[in-house]
Amino acid sequence: MGFAGELQAPPDAPSASLARRALALVYEALLLSALFLAAALPYGLVTHTADALVARPLFQAYLIAIAAAYFVWQWRRGGQTLPMKTWRMRVVTRAGAPLDLRLALARFLFALAGCALAGAGFLWALVDRDGQFLHDRLAGTKIIFVPATTSSRSRGKGRSRWA
Repeated sequence: MGFAGELQAPPDAPSASLARRALALVYEALLLSALFLAAALPYGLVTHTADALVARPLFQAYLIAIAAAYFVWQWRRGGQTLPMKTWRMRVVTRAGAPLDLRLALARFLFALAGCALAGAGFLWALVDRDGQFLHDRLAGTKIIFVPATTSSRSRGKGRSRWA
């Protein structure tokens, strides 16, 4: 699957609600925890004899790099991580275009700084006039709501919705 260069959102696409984004953040934290656990095994095998004063900061930098790779890849690939797909959201520029590499990296770094400040970047949405996270405001991005593409009527009568 290629990058999302062809996915253009309408400029007037509705923003995702704060509640929807908060629920996606909880899901994102669970997935990121699993990713970190999986990434810790090879690191631990390689550095198990290293000095803790060196290994710990390297491990933290390694986990930040893992998170950056995950988020930037997903935002560039389709504008969505798995939780964003589940909650029908996509990250785009203010004009509705897909994120380029520079913008995805900037968004990640701003979000990382907001997390490092006790989540202040996320709490910013409570006072922002448009309800945006601070990293979206600074990076020039927004999270839009993506309506469902199929209706339950098109699944056929009498069939289970889970079939």
